[in-house]
Amino acid sequence: MLFVDECHLLSGELQGYVWGRTGERVEVPIVNERERQTYYGALDLLSKRLLVQAHENGNTTGTIEYLKCLQTQWPEQRLLILWDGASYHRSKELQAFLAQVNVGLDADA
Repeated sequence: MLFVDECHLLSGELQGYVWGRTGERVEVPIVNERERQTYYGALDLLSKRLLVQAHENGNTTGTIEYLKCLQTQWPEQRLLILWDGASYHRSKELQAFLAQVNVGLDADA
């Protein structure tokens, strides 16, 4: 089971939020101070593993790219993805991708 979300760091931002261990400081270097930086992250609730990846944008294309990355990390497992209701999480393109990935799988398994 994976919690998946993306965040956007904007130039001039002094603080934000991230998922991390309580009591440990998380630092994210600002690569381009004039534009925003987008990161996708997934937290595996069972192993406590965190996988973060930079992307150009938080959109349908970036979401599909990140889901493909997750598939390579857990190739033999079905992934249960929990995320917020961003419009690109519900887009027709994403639904088509998920339908293709899940073709032939039992929805009740």
